[in-house]
Amino acid sequence: MTSQTDLAALMCSRLCHDMLSPVGALSNGLELLADEQDPEMRARCVELLEQSAKISTDKLKFFRLAFGAAGGFGEAVPVEEAQEVIAALASDAKRVELKWAIASSSLPKPSVKVLLNLSQIALDALVRGGTLDIGAERRDGNIEIVTRAAGDRIAFDETIGRALQGDLDASEISSRTAAAHMIALLAEEMGGGLQYQVSDNALVLGAVLPEPEGMIG
Repeated sequence: MTSQTDLAALMCSRLCHDMLSPVGALSNGLELLADEQDPEMRARCVELLEQSAKISTDKLKFFRLAFGAAGGFGEAVPVEEAQEVIAALASDAKRVELKWAIASSSLPKPSVKVLLNLSQIALDALVRGGTLDIGAERRDGNIEIVTRAAGDRIAFDETIGRALQGDLDASEISSRTAAAHMIALLAEEMGGGLQYQVSDNALVLGAVLPEPEGMIG
């Protein structure tokens, strides 16, 4: 079994990997700007810096809610916060249309973590663009979450699917599968579960999570 320390290290590796490209682009852009004298090229450098800064900010906002303690919120997170970070990541991707079906104005923090991570996995699968449907509803004391990625091509690593179902050996857990492993543990701790189904042009990811005591209703 992967220890909490090992999982934390793998999550840190994931964060560093995802931030390396936009932060590196910022550094390179600043170097170019310092040496560039042509006004048109300087304007282009500033534009690239702004783009890299936005991507960095979007990723950090996602990490805060999807992996971190989400400080500043109570036991529940406004749904619009989750929608904003996913919309930002989708805008960084190409040709992805988002569709939402969430009636509640807020969701418990653990449910938001699961929703965001499932959405990220589904978004990553849309390598040629497509549609990402994200839904959540309260039913019979549970919170049911579903994300569906549909497109011309779905790229999905079955190892991530196994991680979602808690079927990976410790040696198979890597920075790539750590997030899926994390929410599988979270769902198990809550007494819920995760599911997935994949075909050539669609990936469906789901979760059923018991509503935390004191938040039912």
